[in-house]
Amino acid sequence: MDLLLLLTLFPLLSALPLMLPIKAFNCRKTVWSYALLSTLVTFVFSLIVAFKFDFAATGTMQLAGSLSWVDAFGLSFGFGIDSISLWLVMLTTFLMPIIILGSLSAVKMRVREFYFWMIVLETFMLGTFVATDIIFFYVCFELTLVPLYILIGVFGSDNRLRAAKIFFLYTFSGSMLTFAGVMYVAFVNSVNTGVWSFDIQTLYLAAAGMSLAEQSWVLGALLAGFAVKVPLFPVHTWLPLAHTEAPTAGSVILAGVLLKLGTYGLLRFALPMCPAAVVEYAWLIGIFAVLGVLVTALICWVQTDVKKLIAYSSVSHLGFCVLGLFALDIDDAGAVGAVMYMINHGLSTGALFLCIGMIYERFHTRDMAKMSGLGRVIPVWASFTVFFVLASVGLPGLNGFIGEFLTLIGAFLSPSNVLGVEYAAFAGVGMILAAIYLLYMVGKVIFGPLLVPDVHNDDGSHELNDLNPREIFTLLPLAAACLILGMLPHGMLASLEAPVGRLTASAKDAAELDTVFVEADTQGTPLRLAVDDHASVSLHAPLIKTAPRAAER
Repeated sequence: MDLLLLLTLFPLLSALPLMLPIKAFNCRKTVWSYALLSTLVTFVFSLIVAFKFDFAATGTMQLAGSLSWVDAFGLSFGFGIDSISLWLVMLTTFLMPIIILGSLSAVKMRVREFYFWMIVLETFMLGTFVATDIIFFYVCFELTLVPLYILIGVFGSDNRLRAAKIFFLYTFSGSMLTFAGVMYVAFVNSVNTGVWSFDIQTLYLAAAGMSLAEQSWVLGALLAGFAVKVPLFPVHTWLPLAHTEAPTAGSVILAGVLLKLGTYGLLRFALPMCPAAVVEYAWLIGIFAVLGVLVTALICWVQTDVKKLIAYSSVSHLGFCVLGLFALDIDDAGAVGAVMYMINHGLSTGALFLCIGMIYERFHTRDMAKMSGLGRVIPVWASFTVFFVLASVGLPGLNGFIGEFLTLIGAFLSPSNVLGVEYAAFAGVGMILAAIYLLYMVGKVIFGPLLVPDVHNDDGSHELNDLNPREIFTLLPLAAACLILGMLPHGMLASLEAPVGRLTASAKDAAELDTVFVEADTQGTPLRLAVDDHASVSLHAPLIKTAPRAAER
């Protein structure tokens, strides 16, 4: 069996016994141990995949394979991996056992169902990242909604049903429009070739031949699903409620991996499929990204619920990702930084949600007005929290700095017809605001005057205990990863250059042609650039071949 296919299906297969009438699984700790073992084995599989991956050929799809489904319509389950997919797969398999390890004391009822849906969710997330067929991608992309809907709606807080419904309606409605967009590209390909195919590489070529108007509609459809998933301002309003009401494990997996499905989709589909439309509307997408950075940063200032503060900060942070993806700078600093930002945000913000969950288990409150000066009484927890806050702020030497810095550099170096200096300047203000609200939270909760809420331990005692060994081992791998990626980012950055460059090449080419070539009429009067009227622009299809009139420099 193909290694990637085994990696993807193993979590699903290992989850099935949890639904069987096995008496041993009536014990909560047994179920937890089984789920932890299952996710650890999946992580080992991902390490084997990384070992077999050829980092000398990062720009190509490796370990590829395909399972035929409906040949008459070109339907198959194609899979493969490049270094972008590899890092996101590694993030997913790395976080899952950590989340399970941290859930022992938090999940006490319907334990089998909880761990079943958590493990099933891992399969769909992995399938999304390894898919090389648009239908396989879409099936996995959509099916991630079901486990998370149940995790929020069944295991969440008091307002969990409303949060689950809003989450489902937002993301499902947007992704249906995305499906319509990719189906249109497949239809264009079938008209041109006479054969239905949903292979992603094939659809890239078909989309390159579409007009600007067609590309614009497809880009809008892709944004409808992926921007909601990011989430990009102003379609972000479902996220704070979902984060606040979800159990700790749900919040960690939502921030750590599921939000990255949106930015991954923009990179994998929007940029290579709609290059001319991306150049045409990058300024507008950049405005929404910067508004997301600034507006949600200001919203964070007025939050009293520490979990909701971190939830809004995710919207602000991922605004940097989108800004970097659409920078289209010549060296791909913005897009490479955005991919690294995806990984780093998953680590540091996921860790912060774990820290908040640990404190909520002790106090049953997340209100900053009710807790203060906790560093004096639970110093181990406080140390981890300060560390992960500094990583989120972007302290040099920790993982958050490199990605954030590169996305700003990318926006700064972006061609004048795409983004530009003003976008980088306003986003830079967002960095300052993020430091203010996160450090204010730290100063209030950890270093302020001592104010400790009532403690509610499982054994009925009211003694406040610092982190136990299990909780420390839950956070230590995340802290180590944040430090290693902060001090030694070169390996990841070098591995991302080739695949990111391949995905952004057509859009960069369109942006460059837009600034260099002018189309003129017979009297020499400058007209609108041919790239705007004829979207068949790529490194393999120069503008001069598509222009109906003479193009001159």
